[in-house]
Amino acid sequence: MIETILTNALLVLPDGVLHGSVVVRDGLIAEIQPGRSHASGVVDFDGDHLMPGVVDVHTDNLERQVQPRLNARWPSRSALLAHDAQCAAAGVTTVLDALCVGDLGFDHGRQRTFHEGVADLDALADTGLLKSEHFLHLRCEMPSTNVLALMDAVADHAHVRMVSLMDHSPGVGQYADVERFRALRRKEGSDEAAIEAQILHLLEQRGRLREPNRRALLARVAGLDVAIASHDDETEAEVVQNHADGIRISEFPVTLAAAKAAKAHGMKVIAGAPNIVRGGSHSGNVAATDLLQAGAVDALASDYVPASLVEAAFRSAEATGISLPAAIALITDTPAQMARLPDRGRLAPGLRADLVRVRLFEGLPIVRQVWRAGERVA
Repeated sequence: MIETILTNALLVLPDGVLHGSVVVRDGLIAEIQPGRSHASGVVDFDGDHLMPGVVDVHTDNLERQVQPRLNARWPSRSALLAHDAQCAAAGVTTVLDALCVGDLGFDHGRQRTFHEGVADLDALADTGLLKSEHFLHLRCEMPSTNVLALMDAVADHAHVRMVSLMDHSPGVGQYADVERFRALRRKEGSDEAAIEAQILHLLEQRGRLREPNRRALLARVAGLDVAIASHDDETEAEVVQNHADGIRISEFPVTLAAAKAAKAHGMKVIAGAPNIVRGGSHSGNVAATDLLQAGAVDALASDYVPASLVEAAFRSAEATGISLPAAIALITDTPAQMARLPDRGRLAPGLRADLVRVRLFEGLPIVRQVWRAGERVA
């Protein structure tokens, strides 16, 4: 039996914050005790917070390690290990790597990242070399020409925990402002004629493929034990259609109206943690803090910065007046439920000892130590 006692900590429990101790045995939370433990060999937290390990249901961070600069591609397996280390250091003990399935022709290298990412996860998942536990979030680009074949090959993969249906066509969702789409293509070096031709091509392709591909994707995942999400919902009508089709998660709604509609239909809403840390959306959409204040957020995801999650949770409690346990649940308990992982996400006896030590420095939460299944990983 392997036992560790973490003491003199502010325990962020589901229903409150308690000064106390956590006893870990054989990778599980065995006991939660009030007060300080005087046993020998304890880990003294010096009054730091102890919270559950973070569960991140959507991160594109692997793509950023694979391609740290526009024309610089990093070896895939090295990129995965760097991504894993960043997640663990940020307190993310469970991560759903969001890999794009299908290509609209302007996110260069994403399909290679998808193939290599799945292969690398297969190779490393059971080696004990990864600090965090990794699963797959398949982001299906509905208007693409190759999404159905790619999805069919990986939909039954044992590591898939979430599937989201997205549309990054110009004029839609996060590219509702077509000028933003144009600006990004200019930054990549495309000339005006090529950009306009690409917009026309993508809109024609969308009109032809989006709906049949959407129906086929929904049919493919029907019956699988995975969470199904929409992506970048903009209008109430979109939300109503998604709900009618059995989709129960609205991921990154771009308007307050869409988020409220999702909640009204009993759907869970995921917002971006970087949106909270930065004080707004990087693409000009609704501020996540506004969604929180409207009671229209159930979970936060890191999107593109793993370190944003812990900071966003503490900021949410400070900025919106929700309790710290409720804010921490946005990045732990609710995401764990979404990902069908009931063995983690809370400080409770019998659950997995995924634990994070956090110290506040002038209001900034700093991750100091991390344990996964009772083993120190950061």
